[in-house]
Amino acid sequence: MISTKKGQDIPKPEGKLGVLMAGMGAISTTVIAGVEAIKRDIAKPIGSLTQMAHIRLGRRDEKRNPMIKEFVPLAGLEDMVFGGWDIFEEDCYEAALHAGVLEKSLIEEVKEPLRAIRPMKAVFDKKFVRKLDGPHVKNGASHMENAEALRRDIRDFQKNSGAARTVMIWCASTEIFMEEDSPVYKNLDSFEKALKENHPDIAPSMIYAYAALKEGVPFANGAPNLTAEVPALLSLALQNEVPVCGKDFKTGQTLMKTIIAPGLKARMLGIEGWFSTNILGNRDGEVLDDPDSFKTKEVSKLSVLDVILQPDYYPTLYKDLYHKVRINYYPPRGDAKEGWDNIDLTGFLGYKMQLKIDFLCRDSILAAPLVIDLALFLDLAKRAGMKGVQEWLSFYFKSPQTPRKDIYPEHDLFIQLMKLKNTLRHLMNEKVIHHLGEEYYA
Repeated sequence: MISTKKGQDIPKPEGKLGVLMAGMGAISTTVIAGVEAIKRDIAKPIGSLTQMAHIRLGRRDEKRNPMIKEFVPLAGLEDMVFGGWDIFEEDCYEAALHAGVLEKSLIEEVKEPLRAIRPMKAVFDKKFVRKLDGPHVKNGASHMENAEALRRDIRDFQKNSGAARTVMIWCASTEIFMEEDSPVYKNLDSFEKALKENHPDIAPSMIYAYAALKEGVPFANGAPNLTAEVPALLSLALQNEVPVCGKDFKTGQTLMKTIIAPGLKARMLGIEGWFSTNILGNRDGEVLDDPDSFKTKEVSKLSVLDVILQPDYYPTLYKDLYHKVRINYYPPRGDAKEGWDNIDLTGFLGYKMQLKIDFLCRDSILAAPLVIDLALFLDLAKRAGMKGVQEWLSFYFKSPQTPRKDIYPEHDLFIQLMKLKNTLRHLMNEKVIHHLGEEYYA
């Protein structure tokens, strides 16, 4: 047991950690193949804070900079076991080949563990993801029946895999845009009544989140769907003392915005316009070719600059900023996404400048280490007795959840990283780093 400042004891991560993923496509198979490759020392966990990053402790002259995985009691990659659901029944080896993210030679080296994982039947409704369809789905008479089936799946997975603890991460496609004003979301009673009555406002991702929280399983939402942030599910998370976080993995273009925009603002450079366009050809691109699914993603992407730049405080610099986001489905590109940005800047005395960014990235390669980190950190949070929204994990998301509706989410990547590391310091009874103090080296 590890004592914390709050008098808690964080149990050590004994036994296997089960990682259940809704959607066993490009991201999930990249995660599984990647962990297996890392365990075999075929590749390195580049992009993962839990595996690669150090954390400063105390004063700079103390020179205490352990790796995060050596500082906090995280489960090891060797202890992770995987499962999940998908609308297609192919095993993870076949799914990885179909996704086209990883080189075939790497997939062949981890073929055996990939072959061993077959997805369970998914909860799916084509109304929410119009561009996809598949035969491997549950056919419960109601949403509640499907939720109970998911709960049985979780328990069966835990029994068959020997997982001592479990987390769930939504890695499936973006659902259509939904508002939070439906009365069925207001409290748990109304939500469960809607599940039993097969109410049309209940999306599949909400059913997964409900099943996880009922089973005491931490839940992270990697897509921009309206899911675990509705009041009914947040109250369930608090009631059952389960950590939740989301939403929408911060990978390509938005990652660049949360790096570049804070720097421009720090130097008080004006921005007249920020035009962003994306081309990608994977399943995500196909789904986002539907206008209603794109709107869900667009809202997530557009929210970043307003929060970072604070136009109400800096009207001269940012009040009239024109921000446009486009996503274009382009099959030849596959998982190798391209995010192109044109930024029109205003400098000293009103002189015009431009900044152009062309980020040729790989969507699932950027997302996979986020899934690993979130699984390990959510497991840590659960063992530490943390519950409800884990705002310290905002670092990983485009649209971070906040514990209250009247608090804006922090989007600045560097503030998010400071919050994450300070949370770890606090949990381990170390002083938080605030760069203030009586001593020169503080």
